[in-house]
Amino acid sequence: MISPTTFRKVLYSVLGLSLAIYACSARAADKEEKTEKTNEVEIKDITLKIPEAWKSSPPSNNLRLAQFEIPAVKGDKEPAELVVSSFGGTGGGVAANVSRWIGQFASGKDREAKVTQGESKDGKYIFVDISGTYNKSIGPPFLRKTEAVPDSRMLGVILAVEGKAYYFLKLTGPKKTVSSVVDEFRASFGANTKEEKPFEQ
Repeated sequence: MISPTTFRKVLYSVLGLSLAIYACSARAADKEEKTEKTNEVEIKDITLKIPEAWKSSPPSNNLRLAQFEIPAVKGDKEPAELVVSSFGGTGGGVAANVSRWIGQFASGKDREAKVTQGESKDGKYIFVDISGTYNKSIGPPFLRKTEAVPDSRMLGVILAVEGKAYYFLKLTGPKKTVSSVVDEFRASFGANTKEEKPFEQ
């Protein structure tokens, strides 16, 4: 007959083992959930790997080649948006475009910007990461009307496909939602994060 003390020891051992198995299973489930399926989307000279949850829609104006809506995370009311465009050249120069993007956020202590450069399978790129109060464009671009949206974030990419064209990828939206898809966005165009260096004009 098993003594009460021995029984308790066996019971605690079984409970401990069960909790350990549960914790491992939960971590595996989280990892599996994070690995989201993607679709390859060809946009002229480039091919992007777009997560299935990002909804494609017809471009809202003729300056856009493609656009995608990224679902809002819990706590955000608005979704984020990824816009892809190309103007053949750099549209005034790489540095000018970087400055223009940073200028779309209100200057002040809450504005943060980081600019790096790297190389993907499609070519060299400039990666711009900005957060703060975004002056969001409202209505047709030629009207140049904007609305100040606090607590926003932008991930912008200028991708140079050698001998062909420059492509502009611009993901904007609420900071929490954009922050939740940084890895997916980088993976979409094949960014090599480890090899990136500070941007040099």
